[in-house]
Amino acid sequence: MNQAASSSEQDPASDAAQAFRARAALLKRMADVVCLPSSRVNAFERSMTADLLVDMLREAEPEERKKVARRLATLSEIPASLVRLLLRDHVDVAEELLVECPSLSDADLLDCIRLTDLEHRRLVALRRGVNEVVCDVLIEFGEIIVIECLLKNDLARLSNAAIEAIVALTRGDARLTAALLRRSELRPAHAYVLFWWADAETRRTILQRFAVSREVLQEATGDIFALAAAEGWQDPLSRKALQFIERRQRNRAAIDKSPFDSLEAAVAAAQDGLTREIAEEISYLSGLKPMTGAKIFTDPGGEPLAILCKATGLPRQALRALWRGLKRPETEDSGALSQALERVMTTYDMIAVDRAQTVLRYWNWSLTSALTPALLKAIRDGDVDGVDEYSAPQRAAMLALSKEFGR
Repeated sequence: MNQAASSSEQDPASDAAQAFRARAALLKRMADVVCLPSSRVNAFERSMTADLLVDMLREAEPEERKKVARRLATLSEIPASLVRLLLRDHVDVAEELLVECPSLSDADLLDCIRLTDLEHRRLVALRRGVNEVVCDVLIEFGEIIVIECLLKNDLARLSNAAIEAIVALTRGDARLTAALLRRSELRPAHAYVLFWWADAETRRTILQRFAVSREVLQEATGDIFALAAAEGWQDPLSRKALQFIERRQRNRAAIDKSPFDSLEAAVAAAQDGLTREIAEEISYLSGLKPMTGAKIFTDPGGEPLAILCKATGLPRQALRALWRGLKRPETEDSGALSQALERVMTTYDMIAVDRAQTVLRYWNWSLTSALTPALLKAIRDGDVDGVDEYSAPQRAAMLALSKEFGR
């Protein structure tokens, strides 16, 4: 037995340490080869080296894999087999690529999202410039912390479908609402639906930001009303759109069929108790379908009452009469105006007539014009597939009414 062998037998720990030093050096050299420019190594050589490196990394220590990931993070192109292995690794290994590597493809990120865990997905959501395709898949998991990161990531790009999905999620988790309201992708169609389950402060923000004027539309279509009238309003498509655009909110034709002489008379009758019959008459006289009116009158916050009164030209006293008819407290124990009624009165004062009409008509359009028998069944069954993906009012109706139909 020679002296080297004898020394090895006497100190096995030394052999292990030497072996690990060799492994570390080998992993580093192989990573260096993968990182060589194309002028130094061809695609086949790089691929072969990457395959060998993957085989070693599978059995290597986490810290060794982390070092290799850190070394590769600066590359503009990383062999797919290496990316796949490292992105599916423990989060502290995958983090080296997810945070530092700008060249990961959508395919790389989607593979990571689907085959790892929440913390990996959170890191993906924080990446610069994460696009619509990746965002859509992240949102499918419904993980609030991940979606919060996406919403706060100003460089993330959210699709219309992603915004709709997040709006639906806010119904069960209000933590997303504040960040969602700051997103530039949010549109009135989304905000008017979110309004129904939002808190008072969020409702105020929605009305201030999204209660838009229809002046441009009215100017652009002013001459078309005469054309539609000459045709007897026979085209249902143009009739629905023009009903949304027109300046007049009240339904004058409904007066002839109503037991009340005016909308004001119906409201006056309501203050002694808002029955279903009176509520329906107020809805018809206001140019609303009874379903929209029911949604407004049963809203626990009360702000939709202010929108209804302002849009139809009713005075503040009418708003208070409806409040009284709904048997809601008007004063506190101290005799002061109740905080809820004061908030609703403030909503009435802050919004202009035209903007209130925009909100009211959107609600009426979205909650009723799309309610075909098939959609009603989809709402009752919670069947999202039964909704026309191209129809904004159908999607709004599904979101706003599904809880009521589910009761």
